[in-house]
Amino acid sequence: MKFGVVVFPGTWSEVDCYTVLDEVFEVPVEYVWHKETDLSSYDCLILPGGFSYGDYLRCGAIARFSPVMESLVRFANSGGLVFGICNGFQILCESGLLPGVLIRNSHLEFRCKWTDLRVENTHTAFSTRTEERQVISVPISHGEGNYFAPEETLKSIENNGQVLFRYSSPDGYINAESNPNGSINNIAGITNHEGNVLGMMPHPERCCDPIIGGTDGNFIFGSLVDHIGEKA
Repeated sequence: MKFGVVVFPGTWSEVDCYTVLDEVFEVPVEYVWHKETDLSSYDCLILPGGFSYGDYLRCGAIARFSPVMESLVRFANSGGLVFGICNGFQILCESGLLPGVLIRNSHLEFRCKWTDLRVENTHTAFSTRTEERQVISVPISHGEGNYFAPEETLKSIENNGQVLFRYSSPDGYINAESNPNGSINNIAGITNHEGNVLGMMPHPERCCDPIIGGTDGNFIFGSLVDHIGEKA
């Protein structure tokens, strides 16, 4: 079992992701520089949050052309696990590995706060430690986390069970008041059709230790560790 945390110029959540895997779950993990092209030794690759290439063009649009991404697309298309968080989610959408796009928050403000997420699908490598309709608390930190997709695309991902997390009330109600950025259908995280690629705007790596206020991120990272361990 080995995880890789991809680092682009401007990435800043790589240490958080690395620390969770190294110190909380005690599994092998390495940093993967954006110029690396050999990903054959990894079981799961994580694209962490940050401002890759300064987000000077469009969030994730430049990182999508980094050398590592061609290999990462092949890795994902061959069934490898890929997990994009915040800017990582944006990069996955820009690369075509996930449908839709992340646009500016509807209120045009950067939001950094705790959010409640309702789990919509427990049958993925990222969610086996959760229960259906369970509500987990995970912080956000973004200015362009407003998920949007055309009507036909949205209908497809909803019907295929690709919506993994929705912003909700603490009691699990899906409403506008619980939506921190205007995302269509309160979507906070989706998978690809095959279920091996996840993108989510909230930061589970920031809530895996009680000393920093919460541990619900362990449901996600723990599910990945369990899934890879079962396949080993």
